[in-house]
Amino acid sequence: MKAEMLKIDQRTTRAMNRRLILNLLRREGSLSRVEIAEITGLSRATVTFVVNDLIAENYLVEGETVRGAGGRRPIPLAINYAGHLAIGIKMNVGSLECILTDLSTEAISTVTVNFLDPSPESVLDAAETAIRHLMTAAPTDAGAVTGIGFSMPGTIDVENGICIKSHRFFWDNVPFADMLYKRVQVPVWMEDDTIAFALAHHLFGLGRQYNTFGALAIGVGIGCAAVSNGVVLRGGHGQAGKLGHTMHKLNGALCECGRKGCLQAYYAEPVIVERWRTEKGLGPQHDRFSMRDAALQGEPLAKAILREAGENIGIHLAAFVDIVDPEVIVVGGEAVCFGDLLFGPMREALDVYCYSRPPAILPDERDNFWSSGAAALATQRLFNFEKGPGSQQGDSSIA
Repeated sequence: MKAEMLKIDQRTTRAMNRRLILNLLRREGSLSRVEIAEITGLSRATVTFVVNDLIAENYLVEGETVRGAGGRRPIPLAINYAGHLAIGIKMNVGSLECILTDLSTEAISTVTVNFLDPSPESVLDAAETAIRHLMTAAPTDAGAVTGIGFSMPGTIDVENGICIKSHRFFWDNVPFADMLYKRVQVPVWMEDDTIAFALAHHLFGLGRQYNTFGALAIGVGIGCAAVSNGVVLRGGHGQAGKLGHTMHKLNGALCECGRKGCLQAYYAEPVIVERWRTEKGLGPQHDRFSMRDAALQGEPLAKAILREAGENIGIHLAAFVDIVDPEVIVVGGEAVCFGDLLFGPMREALDVYCYSRPPAILPDERDNFWSSGAAALATQRLFNFEKGPGSQQGDSSIA
């Protein structure tokens, strides 16, 4: 028993040291072994041992030494982001948005694959098609795929890769990570899409330099995930961040979740646009960009609807701000295209309803960062060796 406990302790210590060094290099960039030891407090022998392992596994690379006035400088080390690949899949209504990335979630190739219906089997077929397509597009000198991240709106059992509930896609207790793993033989991780979006910004995006921030999504739904002390908060039951399901109007409009009066039943992006179209008598060819352009040209109705949406989302967001105390709010989703037509009123509401000075709002206009967020589910395994959520562990490649 003592020998087994010693083995576990050694393995845990090794994993923590790997995580410590990798996260330091992720945040700071290239550092020498001596600098790593000084910053982390690890012994030089420990740093050398861990670094040699990570170099052998192609996770770190050594830079060229430079001679200066004081002689030869220490060899710099950096994360080899190109040494391994990840695949991210974001489930949307009717389609999968898929991306092949390096370990920094930098896009290498993208593809969108439609599915006939939201049944797990139909989505599995589409996901397998996308994965195999992306693998053929991988550079010949690229490393192995370290994993696949799959994000979707819903309540997710992250540890076991199960969608407990998705109202939008009618899934109940679907072990999708394991189902996809059996098809492609690559480790699969699952997460709610807003939480995955927050994770990507925590690792490599607009939240990278902040200890605590919020990630607000305004699209088909509305969500607001929190990162606090460098940890993405999932909640006790995987339901953290469901801002869109806070009660806006008792016994109001019907929400996809079955309740009446949820915030997103009034101010999700499709609802905003549909209200404008209906009141104007316009057809479906008039989309959010048409509405934005109309508002920018001074149309009173478009401006009024966007102002109302911004104000009311801001009122509910203020409660989140007062509880979490984020340094910034990163905003993504289709509604980002409205810019300050939406964010101006939102900021004004935060100024009025927040207890203290509200955080800055940082819009993220990148279309592929949502699928990159899914890829980050696989990438995070590199930076967090304490947990290994998903269907299977270990690296493998598609046959």
